[in-house]
Amino acid sequence: MTGIDGKVVAITGAGSGIGEASALLLASRGAKLVLGARRSDRLEALGARIEANGGTAVWKTTDVRRRGDLADLVAYACGRYGTLDVLVSNAGIGPISPFDELRVEDWDQMIDVNFRGVLHGIAAALPVFRKQSTGQFVNVVSTAGLRIVPNQAVYAATKNAVRTVSEGLRQEAGPDLRVTMISPGYVATEFADSVTSPTVKSQAPAVDFSVSPDDIARAVAFAIEQPSNVDVGDIVVRPTAQS
Repeated sequence: MTGIDGKVVAITGAGSGIGEASALLLASRGAKLVLGARRSDRLEALGARIEANGGTAVWKTTDVRRRGDLADLVAYACGRYGTLDVLVSNAGIGPISPFDELRVEDWDQMIDVNFRGVLHGIAAALPVFRKQSTGQFVNVVSTAGLRIVPNQAVYAATKNAVRTVSEGLRQEAGPDLRVTMISPGYVATEFADSVTSPTVKSQAPAVDFSVSPDDIARAVAFAIEQPSNVDVGDIVVRPTAQS
């Protein structure tokens, strides 16, 4: 299957930001959405919005830290639509901080959500993709892993771990499966809300030069709509003003 129309796409972290924007865009192009996130009220509202605009969407409360939740999300997609064509692993958090603050709990949370959550998605969807001899993983990474800066080392490490896993998976995937990484730069999302460090909060730039979640959603759609024999490996989308 080529294009987007009719494809079944599951998205984690769909309650806001890049996940929400991607769901809206893909639904407008005919995809059948399976929405996953921790906040059920956000999912319900998004699903209703998609259906009000003539799209198709179902949702299931999903915490990517729990392997069973990802297994349930994939099973729900297959049970509802008979297949799963794409898994967009978008859920992520960024409580960045200087090492000296020793926010170990925040480090653990980033490892669990940003990295382990992607692994849980792979474990859930890969057997389905192998059985049907088709499928695509779209993993949202970050430009933080391309340019290491102070305060973001652990966050960047989790994203680079996903980058490494994605490339390894791509090489093992064979001719039938596709693996794409989307690397956003500064995006206007709720990312900053997860920052717990007063030091980092005080260093927030005075001018917001971020791009919109819609800009990242178009990159997601571009990767999905390619012919089945075209694997878009990595797309970097950053503001022109970002160094």
